[in-house]
Amino acid sequence: MFKKNAGNGNGLSRRGFLYTGAAAGAAAPIAKAGSRGPVALIADPTMVASKPVQLALKALDAALRGAGFAVARFAKMEASPKNAFCIVIEGDKQMTVSESFTITQATFAGRQGLRIAGGDGRGLMYGLREIASRLKHDPGKALTFATPRSAHPLNPVRSVMRQFTCEAYDKPWFYDHAMWPAYLSMLAEQRFNRLHLCFGLAYDALAHVADSYFLFTYPYLLDVPGYQVRVSGLSEAERERNFETLKFISEQTVAHGLDFELGLWMHGYEWPAAPGVATIEGLTADNHAAYCRDALALLLKRLPAVCSVSLRFHGESGIKEGSYEFWKTVFAGVPAAGRQIEIDLHAKGVDERMIENALATGMPVNVAPKYWGEHLGMPYHQAAIRDFDVPKPGQVGKGLMTLSEGARAFTRYGYADLLRDDRPYTIRHRVFPGTQHVLAWGDPEWAAAYGKMFTFCDSRGADLMEPLTYRGRRGSVVQGVPRSGYAATKLQTKWDWQKYEDWYRSFGRGLYDPAESAAPATALQQALAAASRILPTVTTAYMPSAACDAYWPEVYWNQPLAGEPSPNPYGDTLAPKVFHNAGPLDPQLFSSMRQFADELMGQPSGKCSPAQVATWLEHDADAAMRYRHEAGTPLSVDEMRLAIDVEILAGLGHFFAAKFRAGVAFALFERSGDKRALDAAVAHYRQARGAWATIVARADGVYADLSSSDIVSEHGAWADKLAAIDADIAAIENLAAKAKPGSDERLASAIAAAGAATAVEAAPVRHQPPSGFVTGADVPLVFAADQTVVEAELWYRPVNQAATWQHKTMTATAAAAGWRGAIPAAATGTPYPMQYYVVFRSDSNKAAIYPGFVAGQGTLPYVVLRKLS
Repeated sequence: MFKKNAGNGNGLSRRGFLYTGAAAGAAAPIAKAGSRGPVALIADPTMVASKPVQLALKALDAALRGAGFAVARFAKMEASPKNAFCIVIEGDKQMTVSESFTITQATFAGRQGLRIAGGDGRGLMYGLREIASRLKHDPGKALTFATPRSAHPLNPVRSVMRQFTCEAYDKPWFYDHAMWPAYLSMLAEQRFNRLHLCFGLAYDALAHVADSYFLFTYPYLLDVPGYQVRVSGLSEAERERNFETLKFISEQTVAHGLDFELGLWMHGYEWPAAPGVATIEGLTADNHAAYCRDALALLLKRLPAVCSVSLRFHGESGIKEGSYEFWKTVFAGVPAAGRQIEIDLHAKGVDERMIENALATGMPVNVAPKYWGEHLGMPYHQAAIRDFDVPKPGQVGKGLMTLSEGARAFTRYGYADLLRDDRPYTIRHRVFPGTQHVLAWGDPEWAAAYGKMFTFCDSRGADLMEPLTYRGRRGSVVQGVPRSGYAATKLQTKWDWQKYEDWYRSFGRGLYDPAESAAPATALQQALAAASRILPTVTTAYMPSAACDAYWPEVYWNQPLAGEPSPNPYGDTLAPKVFHNAGPLDPQLFSSMRQFADELMGQPSGKCSPAQVATWLEHDADAAMRYRHEAGTPLSVDEMRLAIDVEILAGLGHFFAAKFRAGVAFALFERSGDKRALDAAVAHYRQARGAWATIVARADGVYADLSSSDIVSEHGAWADKLAAIDADIAAIENLAAKAKPGSDERLASAIAAAGAATAVEAAPVRHQPPSGFVTGADVPLVFAADQTVVEAELWYRPVNQAATWQHKTMTATAAAAGWRGAIPAAATGTPYPMQYYVVFRSDSNKAAIYPGFVAGQGTLPYVVLRKLS
């Protein structure tokens, strides 16, 4: 059993947030700035003393002037002109939720205006930046609030992770002192409250390092007294510049109202010498752990803005798993800094002993599991991890990965067994960028749904790896190609992140307050919202590899149907390693193509089928292109960038929809040998190929080589993949030339079903879930059902991905149409919440899951119960 942490337990630091500074000054003359009337900013001096509020006030002032208002600041209402529109800025101690604010239309001594109130400095900052944002996007309505606007955060931690992964692409933004204030202002405006700047994720193994800059981070920043540890070829001046830059970034982050987290994800220090690759000198096995401890302590002392340090400690850190004493030594560097600093443990390979060692420091501890593997799936938590990731009894991993590929393999790609109710650590979910690296994303509705999911079982938020995270990783920089990947220089933004403001806005606002999420304002933004659902849906339903440096659906390396490829980058998938045999990332609720072919010829499972997924994809792709055409010709470079990416994403939706249908048909052929199924597979595959060709044509001259790893499936761009698609189609056509048609009518119906538009079946039942459960007691469940239901199967499990789903047949009630069952008492005695769903089968050989996805893809498809006692 874990011991409770003596720290504050919430993983948040307010240290350094409130600054001392100048209060609002004396009355200033109204400065003319256009044709609109005067605006008086009337500020409570105690509330505007902090640097984040001062910067937000400055942003509001600039936005007002930019919209044509004359602006002046006053300490008191009486000093402002009587004809001024007054914006009164003040604190509100009645707000008990941190980071909350209200904006209210009001009258002040005969003057019209707004009252912006914050429960604390950060809340007030958000209120000020909200008005500034509205002035930029819709100045005519920016100062009008027909009803009071009240906002408070759902997720306590809303973090963006920015990574330094290669010298060529990342040094420019790292050193850019002009970029950081603009970037951090944008994050604050979108209500993120943490920046996680991470080093050491460029490589997961040290055998073939081509770019070692900042890989083992400490000696790139510090000369640690008592050690002669150096980076070969690194001058003292450059090392000092690196440290001063990092200090500047951390201080600017806090000044803009965000917490600063430092990620140190590589602690291995030995890699083979290679031309142009720096190595670490002066470090040995004997002084390695002590040096890391002392370097970490010194770094944290010299960077007082750091509130959290993130550590990857599984084998990809360069340290063999099970090295508890090494990490215990490193952890000791955190309290040695002399203040409270969170220890953020990346969850892969984590076990109770490692967590206990971190807790023993007395620091607050967070554990960060991956959300949807190293990708982004639909907005819910997968009901189960893949069988491939469930360890077998006695399983031991190889090399450095003894635990994460052994007994703790289930920690690799999900929340594992970490969501116990009595945990003495916090949880926030880490979102990897494997699904989408480069193209634009922005769907407020789904972002809001993700925001809700990041509170799952008392989780406290998310750490999102931002777009372009992996560009240049593992030495994959292409000479002459910018980090953005654009071949067309006119599409290049000043700073790379500016292309993705829809991503930042959707996720930042969605995590802060999902209820606030607004519909896209323009047809082009509606197109982007629809297109943004495509790749997360693909990721959920089809997962040939959970590794983000192998599977990249955005620039998809085509997994063939006709036979296993060589080389094959998709190692962690079921054999035979062909397209139609690859499973979903949630195998509990989704069928693979081969499984669905069996269901079409037998009994349905109720799981979401590839035909249903294809229908979703077609719907979203069609909607994206409908809105795209409604938007008309792009009127700006910003619109042009979005329009191009929407068209590419829509093409990907049509490609995967058609290929999923081809995969089902090909699986039907393998089952039957019937040429009719093979002909259908070829027809669907040719549709997929046509969609891919439209992507190639649209991307031509726009994007260059988009490589983001040294693995073959992460190389190149869309045009490079067409030959493999053609080769696979040709191989299937060769099979068709030898096959013969059959006469089985069931097969004909199955082939038609594989190609048909298919909606998710709604279970014909009504059910009121219990309010919770009592530990060690049965949980009775009652459903009112349609007379067509002939069978009901209850599935249940603790919210623990290391546990197996159990199932039992429910009983039909005699008095009325209905079904009864119970989660047995033996299942409720764990320290976890419970989850369940029910599969209902009808007399017409149909099956449906309750609750399933009938309410939409952004809802939990199962019921979660919390303990009542």
